[in-house]
Amino acid sequence: MSDSVTLKLDAATVELPIITGTENEKAIDISKLRDESGYITIDSGYKNTGATKSAITFLDGERGILKYRGYPIEQLAEKASFLEVAYLLIYGDLPTKAQIDNFQFQISRHTLVHEDMKKFFDGFPSKSHPMGQLSSLVCSLSSFYSESLNPKQTADEQNLTIIKLLAKMTTIVSWIYKKYLGHPIIYPQNKYGYVSNFLHMTFGQRTEEVEIDQVIVDAMNVLLILHADHEQNCSTSTVRMVGSSDCNLYASVSAGISALWGPLHGGANQAVIEMLEKMKADGGDISQWLNKAKDKDDSFRLMGFGHRVYKNFDPRAKIIKKACDDVLNKLGVNDPILEIAKKLEEAALNDPYFVERKLYPNVDFYSGIIYRALGFPTNMFTVLFALGRLPGWIAQWKEMRENKEPIGRPRQIYVGHIDRAFTPIEERF
Repeated sequence: MSDSVTLKLDAATVELPIITGTENEKAIDISKLRDESGYITIDSGYKNTGATKSAITFLDGERGILKYRGYPIEQLAEKASFLEVAYLLIYGDLPTKAQIDNFQFQISRHTLVHEDMKKFFDGFPSKSHPMGQLSSLVCSLSSFYSESLNPKQTADEQNLTIIKLLAKMTTIVSWIYKKYLGHPIIYPQNKYGYVSNFLHMTFGQRTEEVEIDQVIVDAMNVLLILHADHEQNCSTSTVRMVGSSDCNLYASVSAGISALWGPLHGGANQAVIEMLEKMKADGGDISQWLNKAKDKDDSFRLMGFGHRVYKNFDPRAKIIKKACDDVLNKLGVNDPILEIAKKLEEAALNDPYFVERKLYPNVDFYSGIIYRALGFPTNMFTVLFALGRLPGWIAQWKEMRENKEPIGRPRQIYVGHIDRAFTPIEERF
């Protein structure tokens, strides 16, 4: 195959190089197209446009493959801790025992947030959305740690900023949950690991010692790993775009959180539970809903089935299904919503209509069920998604800075009015 393509435009001929990635992905490099021809490309939603070259995550939707830094997601979910995966994504390699111990030590020394941040929690309305709180609180970290505003940070300074964000995110998320309940906050404790500390702050009580079951810890560890990065999606691209202006890490991640908030992106697991609740309110008979999903003239779609990127199967779903089963069996939850979910899962996996169209349960389906079983309200689901995605956002921001990528500046094709003459306000009718 040629290492370039020829594009004929009017009387001009433009040679465009072909770039091949390490997984044999191919792209046409159009970076000089406008300079050489005066033309730009248009690709609404950037579905066919690569905005960057990245060494962090490989995703093949057709073959159902997801790798972090070359490691299959299946191996990482089975054998690694979330903190190991975070280290891998951010720094490029799995840590040694000494490196992970030091990583954990540094994080444990920065889990406290400034006491003045409590005033933000006090100021939010009692029914304010957790994602709005999270975006605001993460962005506010830049005002507490002004050294992060320096775009020319040294490697050590940048690393400390990364450590602080990783450490304080668990505290912030747990406090958002406590505010939802109206309960007093629980401070972090250095004796716990990353995931255990988060669960301690989330489900702990001041009135008694609460022991978090290892099954819950393991399930949360897997959930966070599966959400840790997912290549160039809406929120990740937002983090890189904002960061390309030399914006600080806290504000860049805050922008990613806002992008994740949208129901078309991070809100899918919440939509699953809302759909199940609607089915329950309608009597719990799933057959009519399955028929609605099959009816091409009906706008209803099963939430949590199929995937925009994965055309065969979601590799994460196979992993999280086991975690889901373990949690439900351990907790013995008697919830009619979850019973409907089990029936829906079984029906979709065996119904020829869904099997033929590869409308399999995806990671959002199972994660929503787990969060529901643990007692999280639906509006907390996307916040938990953000907690898992944090290492990926940090890694992408860091890579973008290290590669000295230029500021993001998409082009457009103008389709508005031309050459309109100004009319004084008294003459406008």
